[in-house]
Amino acid sequence: MTASASVNDVDLFVIGAGSGGVRAARIAAGHGAKVMIAEEYRIGGTCVIRGCIPKKLLVYASRFAHEFEDAAGFGWTVPPAAFDWPTLIANKDKEIARLETVYRSNLEKAGVEIVKSRAVIEDETTVRLLASGARVRCGHILVATGAAPFTGHPIPGFEHAISSNDAFHLPALPAAIVIQGGGYIAVEFACIFAGLGSRVKLVYRGENILRGFDDDVRCHVRTEMEMRGIEVIVGDLVTAIHERDARYTVTLTGGRTINADRVMFAVGRKPNIANLGIEQAGIRTAPFGGIAVDAYSRTSTPNIYAIGDVTNRINLTPVAIREGHAFADTVFGGRPTIVDHTNVPTAVFSDPEVGAVGLNETQARERLARVDVYRSTFRPLKATLSGRHSRMLVKLVVDAATDRVVGVHIVGEGAGEMIQLISIAVKMGATKADLDATIAVHPTAAEELVTMREPAVRYGNHAAG
Repeated sequence: MTASASVNDVDLFVIGAGSGGVRAARIAAGHGAKVMIAEEYRIGGTCVIRGCIPKKLLVYASRFAHEFEDAAGFGWTVPPAAFDWPTLIANKDKEIARLETVYRSNLEKAGVEIVKSRAVIEDETTVRLLASGARVRCGHILVATGAAPFTGHPIPGFEHAISSNDAFHLPALPAAIVIQGGGYIAVEFACIFAGLGSRVKLVYRGENILRGFDDDVRCHVRTEMEMRGIEVIVGDLVTAIHERDARYTVTLTGGRTINADRVMFAVGRKPNIANLGIEQAGIRTAPFGGIAVDAYSRTSTPNIYAIGDVTNRINLTPVAIREGHAFADTVFGGRPTIVDHTNVPTAVFSDPEVGAVGLNETQARERLARVDVYRSTFRPLKATLSGRHSRMLVKLVVDAATDRVVGVHIVGEGAGEMIQLISIAVKMGATKADLDATIAVHPTAAEELVTMREPAVRYGNHAAG
């Protein structure tokens, strides 16, 4: 669209070119729709530009220090290693630029028109492009604007804190950093910085990190992080940040002070709904935040839909992609499709790594009459020669009434890869007997999934049925 255009009719206008929006646009175009997509920043969204992908690259970088240390136990003599932060960041930026080009190319090949502009909904059929002032008349509008870091409530010195977005562009690796938060992002960045050589203190207001995960997982990860030199401070909050000579003094609720080179707040993300025009379009928001949608991702305004983190359902990139695809198939492909949000696998790329799918032990006990829990903690084979004291955790949660495996939780090397595969079995309704009948691959850590025979604990009346 040229800046002089005033009206350009499209079948679908997508606001936001993140993973979900891009998938929806491509699939809709493949179904024959005329599609326009607007992005004010960079194509690829949070995951590609400042989330999953660059974070995983930093995770890989942070794990080499341990590999160098472990090598000695296997007979290798490794000279003292040196790490260069600017090199890592420069190489990361090159890869992200390459991926953005791929995303743009895929959109163009699909026939999607790309507009670099913020887009605002004026009414249920009109979108205005702020860069040019042009108005676009739309058959359907899809909001896919994702979420943005929530840095918490203002405190003295609030402006000195960085977000996860900023962490990807620091000019130097901080020698010491304080990170506030206890979720995915805070825990992952704590492990990244610690692995690269920073002194890390993680401050979290709750009783333990990774709220929502299985309690055994939370305790195991915290213990392992502390063994790696990360100080985990729970039941506390940062109340002030004071800057002096490019260093910072952090004050906690209890009065303790900590000196650091950087302070990072990673206390969650909030749906990107501000200044989108959703109010004038009559789009309702949900009580838990985000845009309210039905099972087909339709908002309260019939021809306007929303997918991904902006709906605050399950805020994971693959979920947004699936929702975008389902939307396009429903509206333009003649195949009404509902996304099943149960048994969605997830991973935390901490050190050690976490993989989880299904119910945790607490959830299972709340929902099921009888629950069997199988648990194994063990020293992985690699650690026997490396001398590292790290241990793995593998846990199965089983509905004792049906023998169905309703939850799998793994902590250790390769947990993310393992949970992707075992989640297929969970999704298909596999029973504990199915796992027992599967021959193990030996020697692997994953064989624990099919070799645990006796429950560690049983809940409910097992004399019944």
